[in-house]
Order: sequence, then C-alpha cells, then structure tokens
Amino acid sequence: MSKNFEAVSRSIVDALGGAGNIEAVTHCMTRLRFVLIDASAVDSARLKSISAVMGVVQNENQCQVIIGNTVSQAWAEVMKLLPSGAPASPAAATPVKNKLTLKRIGAGILDALIGTMSPLIPAIIGGSMVKLLAMILEMSGVMEKGASTLVILNVIGDGAFFFLPVMVAASAAVKFKTNMSLAIAIAGVLVHPNFIDLMAKAAQGQPVEFIGFSVTAVKYTYTVIPALCMTWLLSYIERWVDRITPAVTKNFLKPMLIVLIAAPVAIVLIGPLGIWIGSGISALVYTIHSYLGWLSVAIMGAIWPLLVMTGMHRVFTPTIIQTIAETGKEGMVMPSEIGANLSLGGSSLAVAWRTKNPELRQTALAAAASAIVAGISEPALYGVAVRLKRPLIACLISGFVCGGIAGIAGLASHSMASPGLFTSVQFFDPTNPMSIVWVFGVMILAVVLSFVTTLLLGFEDIPVENSEQQSTAATPFDAPQRAVKVN
Repeated sequence: MSKNFEAVSRSIVDALGGAGNIEAVTHCMTRLRFVLIDASAVDSARLKSISAVMGVVQNENQCQVIIGNTVSQAWAEVMKLLPSGAPASPAAATPVKNKLTLKRIGAGILDALIGTMSPLIPAIIGGSMVKLLAMILEMSGVMEKGASTLVILNVIGDGAFFFLPVMVAASAAVKFKTNMSLAIAIAGVLVHPNFIDLMAKAAQGQPVEFIGFSVTAVKYTYTVIPALCMTWLLSYIERWVDRITPAVTKNFLKPMLIVLIAAPVAIVLIGPLGIWIGSGISALVYTIHSYLGWLSVAIMGAIWPLLVMTGMHRVFTPTIIQTIAETGKEGMVMPSEIGANLSLGGSSLAVAWRTKNPELRQTALAAAASAIVAGISEPALYGVAVRLKRPLIACLISGFVCGGIAGIAGLASHSMASPGLFTSVQFFDPTNPMSIVWVFGVMILAVVLSFVTTLLLGFEDIPVENSEQQSTAATPFDAPQRAVKVN
C-alpha cells in the first residue's frame, strides 16, 4: 500500500464529495467510517480506484473505506483536511428527514451499535490481552496467586471492562451528537461504588426506591446496551431542556435539569430495559448454540467473512463481552473466528504462491501475515479473497470445516482479541491441557485446507498491466478485467 497517506487521504476526501460533504469520521482496526451529508455526491468508481483502498462499503449516508492495518495514519491525515467546530457545510445544519420504515429503524440500530463499539475495540482488546498475560503468569507459576503484581495486572486488564458503560457513553455521545461530559457523568452513576453497593443490597431483597419508584437490582459493569440506550435518550432530553430553559439560566439550570431528568430515568427505566435487551440477545444466540452445538460454530465460521464485509461482525461484541463477564468464556462466536481468520491467511498464501503478478504477490503475503499472526483478516478479505472471488469460496468452505472442529473440541475464548497466532493463548483452558493441542490443530488445518482448496478451485490472476485498476474491487460481484485463469 502507498505510504503517502497525505495524498491518499486527499484523494479519498475528494472522491467522497470533498471535506464539506463529510459530517463525521471515525476509524476501527482497518476502516475509515464516514458519515456523509449527501451520499449521492460520492464518486464510487473513483474511490475504489485509489491504490490504498482495499474496499468500500456504502449504506445510505454511511461509507466505510477499508484501508488495512495502517488506517490510523490515513485517519490522521483525513482529520487535517476536515474543518473543525461548526458543521462542514450549511447542508450539515439541515439534516434530511427520511420516511421511517422498519428497514431504516433496523439499519439505524445496527449503525448506532457498530458506530459506538468500533472506537472502543482497541481498549477492549488491550485489556483482554493484559488479563490473559496475568492468567499465563499465574498458570506457569511465575507469580503466586494473590501476588500484588498479579492483582495490579488484573486491575489494568479489567479497567476497560469495568468502566465499559462510561466508555460506551463517551463514544455514543459522539455518535448521537450530545454532550459527552454529561453522558459520562450519568454513566458514571451506574458504576459508582455506592450505587453498586445499593444494587447488591437490592439483589438480596432489600427494597430500593427513588422518589417512590422501585429500582431494579442490576449490575451495570461490563455492559454495553444500557449506556448506549441512555446516551441516545440523553440526546433528546438535552434538546428539549435547551428549548425550555431561559437563556440567562442556561449555564447552570440546563445541565442541572438534564442530569436530574436523565440519571433517574436511566436508573429506573432505561438501565434495566437495556440489561433485559442485552440478556435477551445473548440468550437467543446461545440458545441456538445449545440446540445446534458444533454446527452453530461451523455455520458462524463459514459466514464470518461475509459479516466482516458488511461490518455486522461488531454486532456480536456486546454479547461476547457480557458472556465472558458472566461465565468467564465464550464458546460460539470467538472459536468460529479461528478458522475464518486463518483460512483467509492460508488462501492468501496460495494466491501468493501461484500468482504471476508481483504486486498481487506482495499484497497477498502481507495480508496472509496479518491474518495468521495477528488475526486481522480484512486486508486478506478485501485485498485478496473478495478481489479474486474463488479464494473467498475456499475460505468459506475451510471456515465451516474448522469451525465445526472447534465446536466439537469445545474450544472457548477467555477474552475477545481477534484470533490469530499471537492471541491463541486466549483459548487455552487451564483445566484442559488438550485445549492447546486443539487450538493449534484448528489453526494449522485452517491454513492448510484453505491453501489447498484455493489451489484446487483456481482463481483469475490479474495481469501486471491491469493490477492498478483491479487493486480495489469492493464487492465479490466486480468482474476482473482481462483476467487470466490460474489453476
């Protein structure tokens, strides 16, 4: 990929209709996520033709531009091109009202969830890996259980999860365009030591009321949905309070009223409702898992690359967090990712082995290393599998087989770092030493099976003279130009 991030970012912004057409931009591990004012102003063909862009996913006024592992550098350059402060253009101040439909509601919910959670993934992964480090140090006998260093490591690793409602509130405040400090303050109530103690007493049967309203005993640490729902409601409460408060009192009366309204509503209504929604989603997912067993892991392994393509894989983040918090491990989604991620790596290795295009070979090797070693599969997915199509089919086949084996072996993750060679430790079960053998067995099988299947299926190689034009196909339906069959 080009290292001239300034030129690449300028080209992306221009293809999106210019800086004035960009309302907001964030990034996750591999994608720039733009919120646009006018989606019709996007030049999709031009955007896909940029050499550093691996793929493009558009949905109404949302546009995701897949960059790869260097996305943070591209994001930094994009931010330099955008105006700060007021809306990017007058159009930004007048949002277009669209007809409310079930499809639009569903898309809005998914967008809010994905947009809120994506910026938090680095902190969640970082915390997960520190907790795994502490577990390894204890398992190996390097440190005794209860050692102060071990306790501190666990606290460091647990910080992102314990205060997850606060982090969600901050991220959601950006998404819903509401006051971040107020959102954080209200979410902080849910994890305040005194409130936690009060909820513990309520769980033991002690009546807890707030001005006559009964307060449900709920534990909010490690949760996502309550803070997300609370911040969404806060965005409306803030606007309403702003309209009814006199200008001379806004500095003190407005924030006081917002907190006095939003916090009790969160405690009495929104918080418990969010917990029930999150628990319901988790119950549904794992009820399916209990009925289908290993088959559910196999199916998830097969469709995981397709979920990543649409960005819907982030929908499972709250479920995974809540399941690990409640049970200490997650045995459906995370194990399926082992085969899915490493299959993309194995398929990319096969392409690198067989292609006669030096640029494609370099891209495939880098993508394979990213998927196999670090578990970051999007460079392999967009740079190789989707681009050449048949390797994607090989990955789906391999993901199904390896997911089924992971399910049969009963593998489960103790954190939510993206599965790869470096993060394989998250699947080690201290009570089952054979889990180590199963994890590495599934990883090796995923690489070998996808490698062989890709070679058997063959792929349409990209001639050297067309590599630049073909380097950024965004969907599996874009036909390659003058491709050459490779078997």
